[in-house]
Amino acid sequence: MTENSLYLLKAFFLGVIEGLTEFLPVSSTGHLILVGRWIDFFSGDAKVFEVVIQFGAILAVMWIFRAKVAHILGGLLTGDRFSLKFARNILIAFLPAAIIGVTFLKEIKTVLFNPGVVATTLIIGGFIILWVERKPQSEVKTPNISEITWLQALMVGLAQCVAMIPGTSRSGATIIGGMAAGLKRTTATEFSFFLAMPTMLAASVYDAWKNHESLTNNDITAISIGFLAAFVSALVVVRALMRFVANHSYRVFGWYRIALGLVIITWMLV
Repeated sequence: MTENSLYLLKAFFLGVIEGLTEFLPVSSTGHLILVGRWIDFFSGDAKVFEVVIQFGAILAVMWIFRAKVAHILGGLLTGDRFSLKFARNILIAFLPAAIIGVTFLKEIKTVLFNPGVVATTLIIGGFIILWVERKPQSEVKTPNISEITWLQALMVGLAQCVAMIPGTSRSGATIIGGMAAGLKRTTATEFSFFLAMPTMLAASVYDAWKNHESLTNNDITAISIGFLAAFVSALVVVRALMRFVANHSYRVFGWYRIALGLVIITWMLV
């Protein structure tokens, strides 16, 4: 196997990892950093690969929820009350991370993309999941996505800002942030999926545009392969996750995060 073929095979493997972890509260970026170090995959200092292949996972969500997305877009054109309110909430939740991301994206990549940060945030996030999941679902204030208030949407948006720290998990931060704000587990999960669409689309397009001149043909090929792998694997995970959260809590992911974080710390110290 040639060096170039091995590089593209690693890109495919990381694309699968991205699709499998993007919508689980375990941090896809953290896993990409760790697995990338493990298999010796270097994607460049700009980390464009890790950001852009996330759009493949987002396309999977858009495909799965295509009927609801079409309904909401159609409702915006006709002035449907639910569609207008839902779009307002998505915009409110989207803006905080968009502003902070544009302002500090370079610094975040330079300073925080390392195993030590990932291990720390995995463990802290794991304990937060266990803490939030102690509240019985029967006590939640908002069982339906149509009942989300602008303040709850803002709380989810602020939680998403924290997810810019690798190892935190965008989906984990928004889902647990939504549950802490009073959303039912399934409602918080669905809202997180919809919020991911504009957030990750914007991040992927912005990062690709900003760094397009530094990308080689080999980089573009690797991104394309990772993109497709993320799309296919995310199709499987999203459907499975929606079935899982209907009857189970996120505690198992909390314990997984804590265990993985401790393994990484041990690995760094050895």
